Amino acid sequence: MADRQPKIALVTGSSKGLGLELVRQLARSGVITFLTARNEAQGKAAQATLQQEGLAVEFLHMDVTNLMSIHAAANHIEQKHDKLDILVNNAGILPDEDSESNGLLIAPDIVRQVFETNTMGPLQTSQVMIHLLRRSPHGKIVNISSGMGSLAEMDGGYPAYRISKTALNAVTKILAYDLQDSAITVNSICPGWVRTDMGGPNAERSTEQSVAGILPLLLSNEPGPNGQFLRDGMPIPW
Repeated sequence: MADRQPKIALVTGSSKGLGLELVRQLARSGVITFLTARNEAQGKAAQATLQQEGLAVEFLHMDVTNLMSIHAAANHIEQKHDKLDILVNNAGILPDEDSESNGLLIAPDIVRQVFETNTMGPLQTSQVMIHLLRRSPHGKIVNISSGMGSLAEMDGGYPAYRISKTALNAVTKILAYDLQDSAITVNSICPGWVRTDMGGPNAERSTEQSVAGILPLLLSNEPGPNGQFLRDGMPIPW
């Protein structure tokens, strides 16, 4: 009976770009989806856009660097649905100061700022939401990472962003290990180089193309991969 219940999903940082398209495609697939943003005006505008497309999505004002807002979001989901099936840790930042610097020059405060959102955000969001994910028959945590965080492909440029995504991959491996006896899987996803505000207009992929490589994992009722670093459903080097 549990599998017949609608899936419940939460996508962080989803008022634009890849996160917004993930919410759109999940909602089109019949998933009850929560769109979140730390900018309330942008979040509500994104919700309105999707509602005009006939998609019933709910906006939650949530900042992944603020534990109180994460707990408030979890309490809201618990009161309405009592479970969470899909958590996509998508919220991330790439400051101009990072894109214009290197490892010898990057200010430590910029590294801390990026780490707080890109690494600590997914970790503490997962920690807060885990009791809801344990109530799902096929709980899934997906951390949106990047090939720029792969040690196998590591080179220069964007030092704070690279460090944060390498650390996020470590979070994925640790949580996957800690949850190995549960029905919850945890994976890192590289969405590719995507045309978003962060990826820029010259990126190789549209958000639709990128989401097409992520959605099957999110919607699957099979255990699937666990503790993996994936792009388009295929493992890539850590």
